[in-house]
Amino acid sequence: MLSAFQAQPVIELKQSQKFKVECLLAYGDRLLVGLSNGHLRVYRFNETSTSNGGQASSRPGSGDEAIKDKAKSKSRAVELLREEEDFSRKSVQQLAVIKEAGILISLSDNYVSFYDLQTFELSERLMSTKGATTFAVMSHVIKDDATGIPSIVSKLVVAVKRKLAMWSWQDSEIITADEDITLAASIKSLTWSTGSKVIAGLDPGYVLVDLDSKYSSDIHKTAPVGESGTNVNTRFGAVGSSGMNYVGMGSWIPKPMAAKLAGGELVLARDVNTLFIDENGKPLERRQIPWTTAPEAVGYSYPFLLSLQTSGKGTLEIRNPYTLTLLQSITLPHATILHVPQPNISLAHAGKGFLVASDRCIWQMEALGYDSQIKDLTSRGRYDEAIALIDMLEDTLLYEKKDLRLRDVRMLKAQSLFSAQSYRDALELFSTALAPPAKVIELYPRVIAGDITSIDDNVSEAGSDTESAKSGDPGSPRSKVQAMPVRTKIEADTNDAASISSDQIGKTHQKSHVKKESTTKLEGKDLTFAVNELCAYLAQARVQLQRYISFEHKLKASNLLHEYREGTSAETRSMRYLLSDSIDGIGSDDDLRQSLLDVATLVDTTLFRAYMLTRPRLATSLFRLDNFCAPEVVEEKLYQTGRYKDLIDFLQGKKLHREALELLQKFGKGNAEDEVENEMRGPARTVAYLQQLPFEMIDLILQYVKWPLEEAPQEGMKVFLVDTENAESLPREEVLDFLSTFDPSLSTQYLEHVVNELGDETEDFHERLIDAYLSQLRSYESGKNEVKVEDPVQKKLEQFLRSSSHFNATRMLKKLSEQDARLFESRAILHSKLSQHSKALIIYVFKLQDQAKAEEYCNYTYASATSDNPAGNIVDPDDPSSPNGVYVTLLSLYLEPPSPYEKNFEAALALLSRHGSRLPAYNALNLLPGGLPIKELEAYFIDRMRTATSLAREQAVIQAMSGVEKTRVEAKLRLGAADMDMEADNTTPVAGLNRRIVIAEAKLCNVCHKRLGRSAIRVWPDGEVVHYGCTERRRLRRSGSGGVMIRG
Repeated sequence: MLSAFQAQPVIELKQSQKFKVECLLAYGDRLLVGLSNGHLRVYRFNETSTSNGGQASSRPGSGDEAIKDKAKSKSRAVELLREEEDFSRKSVQQLAVIKEAGILISLSDNYVSFYDLQTFELSERLMSTKGATTFAVMSHVIKDDATGIPSIVSKLVVAVKRKLAMWSWQDSEIITADEDITLAASIKSLTWSTGSKVIAGLDPGYVLVDLDSKYSSDIHKTAPVGESGTNVNTRFGAVGSSGMNYVGMGSWIPKPMAAKLAGGELVLARDVNTLFIDENGKPLERRQIPWTTAPEAVGYSYPFLLSLQTSGKGTLEIRNPYTLTLLQSITLPHATILHVPQPNISLAHAGKGFLVASDRCIWQMEALGYDSQIKDLTSRGRYDEAIALIDMLEDTLLYEKKDLRLRDVRMLKAQSLFSAQSYRDALELFSTALAPPAKVIELYPRVIAGDITSIDDNVSEAGSDTESAKSGDPGSPRSKVQAMPVRTKIEADTNDAASISSDQIGKTHQKSHVKKESTTKLEGKDLTFAVNELCAYLAQARVQLQRYISFEHKLKASNLLHEYREGTSAETRSMRYLLSDSIDGIGSDDDLRQSLLDVATLVDTTLFRAYMLTRPRLATSLFRLDNFCAPEVVEEKLYQTGRYKDLIDFLQGKKLHREALELLQKFGKGNAEDEVENEMRGPARTVAYLQQLPFEMIDLILQYVKWPLEEAPQEGMKVFLVDTENAESLPREEVLDFLSTFDPSLSTQYLEHVVNELGDETEDFHERLIDAYLSQLRSYESGKNEVKVEDPVQKKLEQFLRSSSHFNATRMLKKLSEQDARLFESRAILHSKLSQHSKALIIYVFKLQDQAKAEEYCNYTYASATSDNPAGNIVDPDDPSSPNGVYVTLLSLYLEPPSPYEKNFEAALALLSRHGSRLPAYNALNLLPGGLPIKELEAYFIDRMRTATSLAREQAVIQAMSGVEKTRVEAKLRLGAADMDMEADNTTPVAGLNRRIVIAEAKLCNVCHKRLGRSAIRVWPDGEVVHYGCTERRRLRRSGSGGVMIRG
C-alpha cells in the first residue's frame, strides 16, 4: 500500500477527564477544540522539521494532554494556550472562523453564536437560528464592477430545520442578513459548491440552492435504461428509493455527506452510494466508490479522497478520486471526526495536514513528499496510480518537472507491459511517452536491435545461425524465426489488478511478481507480433525526426539548438525526448545534427530489419524512398537474400553510385556467385543507371560506360544520346574526347547528335564534325578520282556545309583536296560561303559539268540576296544595286569560258530565256556575239518588256494608293476618327481640328464637382472638362497630356 500520510497523535485526553472531543477547527497556527462540556481549548502548532522528503510540516508533540511522538522529539507539536471554560453551556457542535472580520462562529445548544476571535468573548447570539443543526462558511475574492478593486466576501449559511438563513461580510464589515430560503425537508448537511451555490443534504435527497436567485433544484442521477429504452433520472440519496430502504433498523437514517474536490467537482455520499457532480449539480460519468460499509465522514485533502470508516476499530481510507483505487488505510481507533482546514490560496495547498479525532484523541495527518509517494508507487509496480497522482499534481509540487516525471513513469509501465507480453499496449505507451528509440529497440533480440540489444543471447539454440548472430544480422526472413531469450526484471504489487489506467491505453495485464527476475523467450508468433507493433512505433518516430533533420543531413531550422536547450515548445521538448533528453554533450549545431542523424539512422535501420523479418515486401517501399538506413546493414541483408534489384535501388537512393555500378557490372558480365534475374544481365541495366546520374559525376559515368560500349556500342551510346536533361547537360568536351580515344565512329555519332539535334553552335564542334566526315572519306581506298553521288558520307558533308554557318570556311577550304572529285561540290559550297561565286560556278560548270546545279546555285544566291523584300516587289534588273551579278557571271562563263573550255551558246540562250528579267540588258547584250540572230533572243526581249511594264504599273498603283492614304489622314485630322468618344448629346464628334465643347448650365467640373459656369476651363484630349484652377489637382489624380484653355 501507498504511504501518503502518517498519523501523528497530537492531543490525548486523560482517562480521568470525562468530557469528549466534539469538533475541531484549524486555521493558521491555531487549533480550536470544542468539548462536550462546553469548554473551548486553544492550541498552537509548533513548526518542526521532518524527514519526510525534506518537507517541513507541523510535528505534533504533547501539551497538557499531548503525548510524545514516536521519534521522542523533545519539542512539542502543539501547545495549549488557553481554555475558555464559559464558552458555552452545552457541548460545542461545530466551529468556523471568518478571519477578515475577526469572528469565531460556533454551533452550540442549537444556536449559532458569534465570538471575538482574539478574546473569545460572546459578541452575538443569533436568536433566529434556534433549532440550527449545521452551518457552512466560505470566503472568496470578488472585484467591484465599477472600480475593479478586489475585496474578500465571506458568507455564512445556517440550516434551521427546513429553513436556510444566510449572512454576508465584505472584508471586515457585515453586509446584511439575507432572506431565509425554505426547502422541502429538514436540512442535515451543507456544502458550498460555488460562491453563490450550496449543496443541501435532506432526507429526500440533495438540493442545489442558488442563494442569489433563491432557486433550488433537486440533484438527480442517471438510472439504467428502462423498459421504454430511455434513461430515467432519479433523485439521488432519497430515502425509500432503490437501495435506500432500512426496514428493521428503527429510525436510523444515514446522514447525507458531501465534499468538494479539485476542478469544481463534488462527491455526494449517502450510506455506501456515491455520486460525482459538477458545481452546477450535473452528474458526471463516474463509477461509485467501492465502499463495503457506510463512512462516518468524507473529505478531500489534495489530491486524495478521504473517508472515515467506523466499522471495527476505525479506519481512514485514502483513495485516488479519479481511479477510486484504495491507496492507503490507516487504523485510527474509534475515530469519528474528519477535519480538513479550508484552503486559503488554492486546492494545491489544501490538506497539507488535516486532522482526525476520536472522542479522546486527535491525530494530525502529515503528508509525505509527493516525490516519495510516486517513488513508492513505481517501486511497487503501481504505475497507473503513479500516473494518476502526477496528473493531479501541480508542476510546482514536484522536484522534477511534471511532464518529465510523467514520461519516466509511463516508460516504466511500458517496460512492464512489454515484459508481460502486452506488446501493443507497451509500444503505444512508449509512443505516447516519446520514449527514446534506443530504449525501446534494446528490448528486442539482436536480429532486430543489432548490437544495442539488452538481451543476453548466449543461449545456444539448435539450428541457429552463429555467424549471422556475430554480424548482428542472423539469417534470412525466409528462414524460421529463431528463439530469442528475453531477460527482464518485473516488480509489481499484487493488488495492481485493481488499478485502472488513466491514459486509456488499454487494459493492463501485469502479472504479479515481487522482485523476481524472469527469463522468457521471444520467438515464433510472439516475436512476429512484437515486431509488427514495433514497426508502428518506429514509423511514428520517423515522422517526428523528419521535422528536425532533412535527408540531406541538414537541420531544418537555424535556431534549433537554442530551442533544444531551452525546451520552450512542445516540438523541441519532443526532440529532447527522442535524444534521451541529454544536452550535456551537445554544444553546437554540428553536435545536434550528428545526434539527430544517429537516432534517425537507428530508427530507419531497425525498421528495415523489422520489415525484412516480418513483411519483406514493405522493405522495398522504405529504401526506395529517402531514408537514413545504415548502408552496410541493408546491403548485407539484401545481398544475402538475393534481392539484387532492391539492393541497387537502395544504393542509388543513398547516392552510393560506385558501389551500385560495381554490382551492376558484376551482374551484367555474369560474374555473380548466385543466379541473377534476366533484367540484371547485360549492359541495359547499367546504361539505365548511368542515364540517371547528374553531369557532376562525369568521371564516374565515363569510367563505367566503357564495358557497355565494348559489348553493345549502340546500347552504350544511349547514355549520351538519350533525350533527357542529364544527357544534355553532360560536359560535351569531355565526352567527345573520351569517345574519340575509344572509337572515332562513336565520336562522330555524338557530334551529329550535339550539333543537329541539340543545336550546339560551338565552332569547334562544327569543325570537328567536318573533319570527321573528311576522315571517313579519306579512309576509302577507292573513289578518290571519280564522283560517287551515292556516297552517304559525302551527302552528309555537303548538307552540313550548306546548313551550318558556325565554322571558318577559309580554314575548312584548305583541308579539301582540289583533286578529289568527291569534294568538288563541297569546295563550291565553301566558295559560296566566302561569296566567291565565280569560283563556285566554275566548279559546277566545268568540273562537275552540271548546268542545272549551276543555275540552281544562281537562283539560291539571288533569293538569299532579295530575302529582305518580303512583299515580292519587282526588282529592276538595270538597277546597279540589284543582286543580278551571279547570273551575269554564269552567262560570262558560258560565252567567255576560261581555257581550255569551249563556249556553250545553247546553255547561254537557255539561261537568257529563263532568267532574262534578272539579267541587265547592257551586260547581257555585250556578252552576246554580234552575228547571233535576233530570233534567238526573242524570249529574252519578251521577258524584259514584261518586266518593264510590270514595274510601270506597280509604280502607278503605289502612287494611287498613296493619294488615298493622304485623303484619309487629312479627314481624320479635321473631322476625327469614327470610333472617337462622342459628347454628352451623342451627336457631335469631339476629335480632330473641328473639335468643340458645349458647356451646359448644369455641367460640373470633374475635380471639384462644382458648376463650370463662366469660369476659365481646361479641356483635355479625352474630352474631360475641368476648372483651370483644378488642373494641377487633376494631374495629381490621373495622368494626361496638355489641354486647351478656354476663357468664358
